[in-house]
Amino acid sequence: MKLTLRIWRQHGPTDKGGLVDYGVEISPDASFLEMLDVLNERLTGEGSEPVAFDHDCREGICGMCSLVIDGTPHGPEKATTTCQLHMRKFSDGETITVEPWRAKAFPVVKDLVVDRSALDTIIRAGGYITAPTGTAPEAHAVPVPKPDADYAFQAAECIGCGACVAACPNGSPMLFTAAKITHLGLLPQGQPERYSRVVDMLETQDELGFGGCTNTGECTAACPKEIPQDVIGRLNRDLLHANIKGR
Repeated sequence: MKLTLRIWRQHGPTDKGGLVDYGVEISPDASFLEMLDVLNERLTGEGSEPVAFDHDCREGICGMCSLVIDGTPHGPEKATTTCQLHMRKFSDGETITVEPWRAKAFPVVKDLVVDRSALDTIIRAGGYITAPTGTAPEAHAVPVPKPDADYAFQAAECIGCGACVAACPNGSPMLFTAAKITHLGLLPQGQPERYSRVVDMLETQDELGFGGCTNTGECTAACPKEIPQDVIGRLNRDLLHANIKGR
């Protein structure tokens, strides 16, 4: 396959940046990140600066591969991270535009790399549970209803990639925050901080400069783990309860 890559290049946070075109020839069986590897090997051999991009596990688990491909976070294939996207999803001769996540709270570090530490800050604000340490309890000592366990596991699949922020027209991380609040709040171990957690995490979210949620649904559509939008409804119910109880 012969492709034209239109890639965002930006030397640093204060640089203006812009799109630069590169021609590549790649196997349709290669992954998107392997294609970028091939391009970088060529650029390095030519004495040019390689394209900076985030990656780690390349197994769709870590959430590092944060790229907007042709205007869609993680690319055109539903429920798929960039690292699991293969070039056979594109057509020979196609021009592909590759950009970083776009959000006020995700400043560009270099090229396609953005600083997503704001999500870690939200987690630190309340994404924990009070649990005794020491000897592990018996497996059935704290019964959890099967529907609650299943829903908690579904919410816990969030990998914190930030695609929901990149897709949201308001730059809101509400799907991410709601997923964390839901998977902790459904389990018995998460009950002591359940209502203070939602207040603390949302206050931190606002302080970091993220936008507000207007329920457009773009977040769920872009989420590679298909976190359902109704976790946001659960967050809102917990917030209402927290406000009634005065936290």
